[in-house]
Amino acid sequence: MTTLVKVEVFESLSEEEERDRLHLERKVERAFYEAGKALQALRNRRLYRSTHTTFEDYCCDRFGFQRRHPYRLIDAAAVVDNLVEMCPNWTQILPTAENQVRPLTQLGPNQQRSCWQEAVEEAGGKVPSGRLVKDIVQRIKERTKIPNPFCCGEVCQILPKDNPELRGKRGCWAIVRETHDFSCTIQLWDGEYSVKLEHLKSLELSSAQCQKVQKLCDRLTRLRQMGSADRGMEMLLSGLGKQTYLTELEEKLLRTAEEFFGIHQTFSRSQAKGQ
Repeated sequence: MTTLVKVEVFESLSEEEERDRLHLERKVERAFYEAGKALQALRNRRLYRSTHTTFEDYCCDRFGFQRRHPYRLIDAAAVVDNLVEMCPNWTQILPTAENQVRPLTQLGPNQQRSCWQEAVEEAGGKVPSGRLVKDIVQRIKERTKIPNPFCCGEVCQILPKDNPELRGKRGCWAIVRETHDFSCTIQLWDGEYSVKLEHLKSLELSSAQCQKVQKLCDRLTRLRQMGSADRGMEMLLSGLGKQTYLTELEEKLLRTAEEFFGIHQTFSRSQAKGQ
């Protein structure tokens, strides 16, 4: 019985075609990186302001991105920059997709390098999968467990990253209510949340400043309870929820809203300003 064997004959490429192929392959591999760098410039320069009030709404309308996706791409591009800077000897083996980089955003710059290098080695010298990188990140975190750096009453900034519950909270302050091994319970003007440590960044405020933010939080919370059905109230509260102290105009706006809903608040102008 004769067995037929299919033999594929490939056409060789010229040197110019080989260069073009490599160049185009690099473009495909770096697509997520280029997108992240472009989104970072659009956000930092606020080039969306002619059509949209927020970067998130702009990305949703223009690119169809969910709110957290552009930030993932921006964070991923920063990780790639770090890998290129710190690992010049093997930059040819770099991430080719955002999901390969996403777990690395939980680590510091030096750990990102060691984790990626370990992942490349376990993948046999090839680009590792996102699952492999995630597993190695988890092992590193377990080996390098550190105490919770936050304390109750501390005021931190929200870093939403990939947490859908924190959508729209980028830049907002939060007050730490409880600390756990790998998470904190925090209070924002619109309620309490449980978040991982990587979703918080200390604002390093003094005790007096933290107390003032707490008073502001109490005022915003009461106001939200009274005027939660009002669209304008939600816009006001979300804006003030990013300020650790109020300007004179912001204080007047807040007082006006409190008076409108019958909330009488004794709060001097000097108390509204930070030290």
